[in-house]
Amino acid sequence: MSNCLKGAGLGFRRELCQDMQTHDLSAIDFFEVSPENWLNSAGQMGGQYHKLLKSYTERFAFICHGLSLSIGSSAKLDIDLLKNTKKFMQEHGMQLYTEHLAWTSDDKGHLYDLLPIPCTNDAVKWTANRIKQAQDIMGMQIGFENASYYYTPPDSDMSDSEFISAVVKEADCLLHLDINNIYVNSQNFGFDPIAYLHQLPLEKVCYMHIAGHYVAEDGFIIDTHGNNVIEPVWQLLDEAYREIYHRTGKKATDIPTCLERDFNFPALDELLTEIDMIHHAQKNACQSLNPNKQQLSA
Repeated sequence: MSNCLKGAGLGFRRELCQDMQTHDLSAIDFFEVSPENWLNSAGQMGGQYHKLLKSYTERFAFICHGLSLSIGSSAKLDIDLLKNTKKFMQEHGMQLYTEHLAWTSDDKGHLYDLLPIPCTNDAVKWTANRIKQAQDIMGMQIGFENASYYYTPPDSDMSDSEFISAVVKEADCLLHLDINNIYVNSQNFGFDPIAYLHQLPLEKVCYMHIAGHYVAEDGFIIDTHGNNVIEPVWQLLDEAYREIYHRTGKKATDIPTCLERDFNFPALDELLTEIDMIHHAQKNACQSLNPNKQQLSA
């Protein structure tokens, strides 16, 4: 199994496994998996699903993307979840763990939604300290994802992009950049997605997401991961590749970029077509930023 994380990947879902057994998967450079969907209530692995996952992690690189760490919560940090996730990653040879920069639980339990953290200096310090603790337990830097949100906490005194930048700097963590989330938030709250993108600490990007969404009758957008990626989101991905290269010199092909699809699954061929579109965007970004190389190879 190759542990090299780059290129284009796909979320690993049980609903896709039957079709994956009969398709050529060579276009998929890695899969993403959420540990909460594969560990039992005691945080243990085993049974047929463990064997199924193992049959793929032995052949493909995998990224671990958590759902319920609730890093911005006021509740006690879930140390058991972190320890179980670390064991899960070790068992399957995973090298990168990312989570959401949000809160998903309170003292009464999980809320099953990603809720925005108030963008304040106190929240920066609180969240960064919890991230530092989590990284110490995991023994690695963790990538935290810019989340979609549907309201702005009323006591915020800095912008979302300022908050993310401050947390990443204070915690010395990585940034998991979700392109569709930027687009969804920009349309729902009326800001320029490219300007917002440029305000983020893109030099800390370790991983990227791209996905589709649902547009309600009134125009409000829900981040569902249940539809094809639309053109403005592809264009924003192109801009992200360009800006990251300008800041860091890192090529688009070296930034692992995952297609998220969580329900309303189409035929696997349709998902593989979108995987090819990620590859195409990465190659185009590399060629446009290295015109001399393109001319020599023409």
